[in-house]
Amino acid sequence: MAPKKGGASPSDGGILARVSSSVSQSPVVYRGKKAASDTAFVAKKLLKSTGKAAWIVGTTFLVLIVPLIIEMDREQQFNDLELQQASLLGGSPK
Repeated sequence: MAPKKGGASPSDGGILARVSSSVSQSPVVYRGKKAASDTAFVAKKLLKSTGKAAWIVGTTFLVLIVPLIIEMDREQQFNDLELQQASLLGGSPK
């Protein structure tokens, strides 16, 4: 019987499986997977804590800073109105 041309022999699959198995079980691959897993865990925790910090900063801004900005804008509008009225009435501006 003549050997098959262009095809792999059945023993090649066994060699490939053994090489693949030995590579996937090597300490280097294990350490790489462990490092990737640890990195993903830290990134997830960091994103979660960053989200919490962003929520705290955002709500604090809305509760404390936005009313202050609105009040300062009102005060500026009031001062502009007084200045406009004073100039229309011929009085000297403050």
